[in-house]
Amino acid sequence: MRARIPSVLSGIVLAASTLVSTPAFAWGAQGHRLVARLAEARLDPAAKAEVDRLLATEPGDTLANIAPWADQLRAEDPDLGKRSAGWHYVNMAEDGCVYDPPKHCRDGDCVIEALKAQSARLADRSLSDAERLQALKFVVHLVGDMHQPMHAGYGHDKGGNTYQLQFNERGTNLHSLWDSGMFYALQLDDDQYLQRLQALPAPTGIGAPQLQRDATAWAEQSCRIATREGVYPPGHKVDEAYASVWRPVAEAQLRLAGERLAALLNELLDTPQKPH
Repeated sequence: MRARIPSVLSGIVLAASTLVSTPAFAWGAQGHRLVARLAEARLDPAAKAEVDRLLATEPGDTLANIAPWADQLRAEDPDLGKRSAGWHYVNMAEDGCVYDPPKHCRDGDCVIEALKAQSARLADRSLSDAERLQALKFVVHLVGDMHQPMHAGYGHDKGGNTYQLQFNERGTNLHSLWDSGMFYALQLDDDQYLQRLQALPAPTGIGAPQLQRDATAWAEQSCRIATREGVYPPGHKVDEAYASVWRPVAEAQLRLAGERLAALLNELLDTPQKPH
């Protein structure tokens, strides 16, 4: 059974009602914006120019503010939101985190194949700017989703959504804890959190061609985090000690997502746009 990932708005409502209300939503809107800002700072000139050109077709858009777009579709475009609902995750933890497309991604309805398809659309200069901008929005979002371990975890508990627990004596679930719950105590805005992520050690091997577009490897790596001993607290009760262990892992994933998104966009958009 596939996991149904809640929208950003529903995730925020849940987190706000069960934990505390703060500006930080890692892998909610804030997390996706941070991945986009990390990537933007690492774009090659040609890729940056093409990203900016596509964004300019909708005045006011930035790479950061389009990043949460795919989670807002259920309200803004219900038809596309429904069609793309399965694109946010892939459940393969029950199978040792080894991706089997016929089993884990029927009809291409998972984050791995969706990212591949949207990447191809973004790179296709024969498509309209509107079509390519939509693809850019999906690519930016899906790379972020793919690096949240619960988005590549178990199907039996819907990516941790039905694994109920107590965090600091308040009710939540494992997916929400990794989406946002572990980050509340930091009370950081986007600029502050970006500085925190920038200070992390740079991931190695990001520029290697085999790592730039290997969505399968990215998702399998996230899945292996979701299945590590201790991620699922056996007593369904955790506190700041849990966050101090796993928050750095989640933050490293955010940093990695930003680096990989930049490498992917640089590869897809490395040719300057030809004048019409």
